[in-house]
Amino acid sequence: MSPEVRALQVVQATIGARPGAITAARGLSHFGEHALGWMAISGIGAALDKPRRRQWLGVGVGAVGAHAASIVIKRVVRRPRPNDPSIQVNVSTPSKLSFPSSHATSTTAAAVLLGRLTGLPLPALLVPPMLLSRLVLGVHYPTDVLAGSALGAAAAAIVSRRAAAAAPVSRPERKCGDV
Repeated sequence: MSPEVRALQVVQATIGARPGAITAARGLSHFGEHALGWMAISGIGAALDKPRRRQWLGVGVGAVGAHAASIVIKRVVRRPRPNDPSIQVNVSTPSKLSFPSSHATSTTAAAVLLGRLTGLPLPALLVPPMLLSRLVLGVHYPTDVLAGSALGAAAAAIVSRRAAAAAPVSRPERKCGDV
């Protein structure tokens, strides 16, 4: 038995066996599907916080871009999802491909960008539950979620760099007589 299958067994036997764990994990799965929940939060933030509209839209761009990158990598790597009789699959998936986890990718990108926008420690609060949910549901190996999270962090860094490069440069106000 591979160490990853054993890790899935442990997660499912401990965290996954707690009352409500599978229901909560399914809720996270539906929220994160195709980055739709993150796009909704991005859109609501952009509508309600007009001064920071670009940053809110950047959250959506980062989540969707990260999701798209994960899909491309999935199709190149073609790693099948866990398929061991000891692993219970607790949710349906849109594909049979596992690496990297698109939920981990888009959630990490969105959490990093939202954290920068709000000043809150959102990556620490949002990323671990999503990563664990994919294991509780039996649809990813641990390395799938770790790689997805790393990809999401890289996507957020790219969006942040591009946003910083596109931001207008503020110049000190000049007064009459200044040279």
